[in-house]
Amino acid sequence: MIKLGIVGKTNAGKTTLFNSMTLLSGEVSTRAFTTVRAEAGVASVVTPCVHKEFGVKDNPVNSKCEDGWRFIPIEVTDLPGLIKGAAAGKGLGNQFLSVAAQSDALLHVVDASGSVDKDGKISEPGTGDPFADYSDTELELALWYTRLLRSNQPKISKLSKMPGHGIPSAVEEVLQGIGVRKEHVIAAIDDTMLKDKEFDSWSDKELQAFAWSLREYSKPTLLIANKMDLPYAAENFQRLREKLPGLAVIPTSGEAELTLRRAEAKGLIKYVPGEERFDILRPQDLNEAQKSALAYIRRKVFGEYLRTGVQHSLNSVVFRLLKNDAVYAVSDPQKLTDSHGRVLPDVYLLPNGSTVEDLAAHIHTDLAKGLLYAVDARTGLHLPTNYVLRDRDVLSIVSAGHKD
Repeated sequence: MIKLGIVGKTNAGKTTLFNSMTLLSGEVSTRAFTTVRAEAGVASVVTPCVHKEFGVKDNPVNSKCEDGWRFIPIEVTDLPGLIKGAAAGKGLGNQFLSVAAQSDALLHVVDASGSVDKDGKISEPGTGDPFADYSDTELELALWYTRLLRSNQPKISKLSKMPGHGIPSAVEEVLQGIGVRKEHVIAAIDDTMLKDKEFDSWSDKELQAFAWSLREYSKPTLLIANKMDLPYAAENFQRLREKLPGLAVIPTSGEAELTLRRAEAKGLIKYVPGEERFDILRPQDLNEAQKSALAYIRRKVFGEYLRTGVQHSLNSVVFRLLKNDAVYAVSDPQKLTDSHGRVLPDVYLLPNGSTVEDLAAHIHTDLAKGLLYAVDARTGLHLPTNYVLRDRDVLSIVSAGHKD
C-alpha cells in the first residue's frame, strides 16, 4: 500500500487534515506537539471506475465504488510537528524523521492564513509567514539527509570503490532504509554536477547540495496551503506559488472537509470527497450551528475554491507526483470476474512503466513465478510479460497452474 506522511509545523492543521482524510479522531489542539507520536490511518485516492465503460455492475473487494468513482486505499501518517533543530534531535525530531523515512511521498502542510508564529504557536491571522514555515521544515529534512550522509561517509566511500559499485550503488545500499534508490542518487549527482568527482573529494557545500537534491528526489512533496477560508490566506497562497514556481501548491480547508465527511457519515448530507458540491438530505435534523457551518463552507470554500482540496491533494501526490496507474485484475476476461464470480473486484496502484510481470508480483509472488502472459479484457489479445501497463487496463493474468 502506498504510504504518505503529513509533515509541517505544529498548529498548521495537520491533524485536522489527517482526520478529514481517514475519519479517525486524532487530538486537535492549539498546544504545541499535541501529536506526540505518529498516527496512521487509511485514506483513499479516487479515479473513475471502469464498470460504466463495460456496462456492468461491479463488486469491489480491495476498494470501493461510489457514484462511478473507485476509491483505492492508501496509508496516511500524521507526523509530529517539526521545529528548528529537529535534525539534531530537538523537540520530537528523531521520531518525526524516522517515520517520515518510511513514506513514499510527503504532504507538507502550512497554515496559509499566517496564524502560526515561528515557534508553532497560534497567533493572529496575517502575522505568521507560511513561506518561512515551509522553508524551516524543508531545511530540517535536508539537514537530516546531510547528517546521514556524513555519518556514513566512510562506509559509502569504501563501497563506492568496490568493483561494480560506484557512488550511486553505494549510497543506495546505505540509505535504502529511508527509500533512497539508485535512480534518485544518479539524478541528484547530475543536478549537483558531481558526476566526475570522487565521493571523498566532495566539499561540505557539495555534500549539502547533494543531500538537498537527494531528499527532493527520494521524497516527492506536495505543498498544502491549509486554512484557505481564513483571512490573508489568498494573498499568502499567491505568494507561495510565486516563490515556489516548481512546486505543486494545493489550496485546502481541512476543517471544511472534516465537517462534510462527518455530516455525510451521519446521513445529513450527500457528499463524495473531491466533488464540487454537496446536497443537504435532512435539513430538519440540522441545528443552527450545523446550518451555519454548511452555509459558510458553501460560501467561503466551494464558492471561492470549488472544493475543499483535500481529496485533490491525495490524488495529486499519488497520480501526478508518484505517477501511479490504476490497473484492474480479473480471472475471467469475458465476464470480468474473479474466481468467486465478483465483477471487477480488485484494482491496484502501480508506478507508471510497470509491466505485466510487476502486476503479477504485486498480486502474489506465486503468480509471478509461473507467469505466462496476460489477456486484455477489452481486446482479448494476449499480452507478453514485458507489456507496459496503462492506466485503467483490465487484465487477466495467466500463470502456469494458476489464473487470476
